[in-house]
Amino acid sequence: MTEVDVLPSFGGELKDAFKPVNAWVSNGITWLEDLQQFYRERSAIEKEYSSKLSVLAKKFHEKKSRKSGSLGVGDTPTLTPGSLESASITTWTTQLNVLEKRAAEHDRYSAELVMQIADPLRTLGTRYEDLRKSHVDYAGKLEKEKEAAYVALKRTKSQYDGSCQELESKRKKIDSSFDSSKGKAQNAYHQQLSDMNNVKNTYLININVTNKQKEKYYHEYVPDLLDSMQDLNETRVNQVNSLWALATRLEDDTLSRSVSHMQFLSGEIPRNEPRLDSLMFIKHNQASWQEPLDMGFEPSPVWHDDATMVVNEAAKVYLRNILGKSKGQRGDFKREVETKHREVENIRRIRQNVREGRDKRDEVELVRAIFQVQEDLHSAERKWLCAEVEVSTITAVVGDISVGAQNHNFKGQTFKIPTNCDLCGERIWGLSAKGFDCQSCGYTCHSKCELKVPADCPGEQTKEGKKKLKTERQASANTAPPPSNGNLPENILELPDLSRSNTMSSLSSGYAASAHRSVSTSARNPGADGLQELAPTTEMKHSGLRKNRVVAPPPTSYLSEAPGDIPNGGGSSHSIPGRSAEPRGKMLYTYQANGEGEITVEDGSDVIIVEPDDGSGWMTVRAHGATGVVPASYVEALPEVAPAAAPPMPDRPGSTYSNSSSAAGSVSTTATGKKKGPAVAPKRGAKKLRYVEAMYDYIAQSDAEFNMNEGDRFVLINKDSGDGWADVEKGGQVKSVPANYIQDV
Repeated sequence: MTEVDVLPSFGGELKDAFKPVNAWVSNGITWLEDLQQFYRERSAIEKEYSSKLSVLAKKFHEKKSRKSGSLGVGDTPTLTPGSLESASITTWTTQLNVLEKRAAEHDRYSAELVMQIADPLRTLGTRYEDLRKSHVDYAGKLEKEKEAAYVALKRTKSQYDGSCQELESKRKKIDSSFDSSKGKAQNAYHQQLSDMNNVKNTYLININVTNKQKEKYYHEYVPDLLDSMQDLNETRVNQVNSLWALATRLEDDTLSRSVSHMQFLSGEIPRNEPRLDSLMFIKHNQASWQEPLDMGFEPSPVWHDDATMVVNEAAKVYLRNILGKSKGQRGDFKREVETKHREVENIRRIRQNVREGRDKRDEVELVRAIFQVQEDLHSAERKWLCAEVEVSTITAVVGDISVGAQNHNFKGQTFKIPTNCDLCGERIWGLSAKGFDCQSCGYTCHSKCELKVPADCPGEQTKEGKKKLKTERQASANTAPPPSNGNLPENILELPDLSRSNTMSSLSSGYAASAHRSVSTSARNPGADGLQELAPTTEMKHSGLRKNRVVAPPPTSYLSEAPGDIPNGGGSSHSIPGRSAEPRGKMLYTYQANGEGEITVEDGSDVIIVEPDDGSGWMTVRAHGATGVVPASYVEALPEVAPAAAPPMPDRPGSTYSNSSSAAGSVSTTATGKKKGPAVAPKRGAKKLRYVEAMYDYIAQSDAEFNMNEGDRFVLINKDSGDGWADVEKGGQVKSVPANYIQDV
């Protein structure tokens, strides 16, 4: 603030300024109310803060008591700690105790603010306001005295004016009077003149008196009053300063006591060394431990084998590829592991510098960095370990067979055009169609076939050379015979005597039961060569089956092809006698021919489907030696009978199930007891079919209606006849749809 050299004076500097000075002093006194209200609210805040600190300390004392054991020695210690607490819990208890002391300090400070600051401010405000009102009353009194002098002067002036007017009247009477009364008029005039002079002198005296009173009012009384108001305000400011100084001292004392508590706490925290918690946890959780056993080879439940690695030529190709890849990656992984080790050590040194105060980096971020680098290190070590073990395992069995191998320069590819695998001959297909392509010779293969490809890359080839190799490889892949159960691997001298019965008996009970359910006693044509050698040695007992259950012969894919077998669907010389290649069906309803090209067929009759439904709702069938068309919704297609060498099974009983739920729901019975079929689409050739398309989605409300999606197409049977519905046909079914939901195509 700027220091003041000259003492200001309201009376000397401000002229007739009682009203603004009074308003200013009044504002200052009113402000005392704000000050005392501030300290009362500050006291309430300190009181509330003290209460909250106490509640907080109590709450976390209770939490600490509940969690002390688990935080110190864990949830399942081998040694009970009793009342012993860890170093961190002890330090935390000290912090909670210090918090309670600080709460008490804030409570004390809250009471001091009310008693020593807020209450005195309220008393001062009342006293200063009373004194200010006394000044206001005195100023009003001076104002009234000044106004009274002005009124008296004005009254004297009026008397003087009246005397002058009366004198003029007397003079006029002299001029108008006769000789007999003129003397009397002159005496009256002289008497009035004397009175007028006396009034005039009184008026002049009152003017001087009033002027002197005015001078006193403006130059003595009012300045003294203003100076008194100035003293009042300055006294108020001095008192406020004293109370502010006291409030500051009180808060400083409170903070000093709190600082002493915090200094004590600051000295206790460094005693909590991290290793102390670790030592206590170790002491109370030491237990005996045994390392898990190493993993061993477990044979499959469906294939009896041992832990000997397979080393035939096909297996060597696979092992050679794995060995070459692992040897190539082992060095890179080793260098990556060493790099990550150095990174971990560097970050740990930086972290130590942070703890010693020689580095200002964030230790949490350093811990995060160590964790991330260690994670990368472990990942690299796993890769290196995998490659190292793969190399040692393979070389221990077959030696270093990667020497002299001409590995392909494979690169991952996404094939955008149809491409076949050069190893297995199958199409590389799928949403991504990913595989591998040798950049040197153009060898292509599936991702799954990469490690099965022989390491015989001929090196860099021209475009024509790659094309020629591709042709040869595809021809070799397509003509290569599948592996046969009769060919023994080089390292296996003799296969165990296995049959379907003893192989399946080695399964678990549930597996075996499900397997036996799919096995039949007759699975091959009786005339095929060598079938008796692979036939099952056990037969299923039909007596255990329900009498009305028909057991179908199993597919031939259940048994692998034996040498000499005829593939499924082979030459006609091995076909099953009596089997028809034509699809068959059964009439669901009686149909009466109504036009040319149609035939009459009774319900339940077997028919041969000559031409299936082409979308018109009609199909061509042959029944009782006649051929013609019938509605497709009147015919149920029967499944084809699988070939079997067993005695022919009885025909499947006639089904009353219809492909059309609406058709089944709309079947009615005539007077003769025959079922009446559903409405049919117009016969081909009768008239040109009209197609309609759904403009909106529609959900059927009953079985007599179609569900529609926008864009679905139907054959129109009957247009809207006034009820707002149209009959359409799709898939041999005729149902209704809203007429305003469809449009002609």
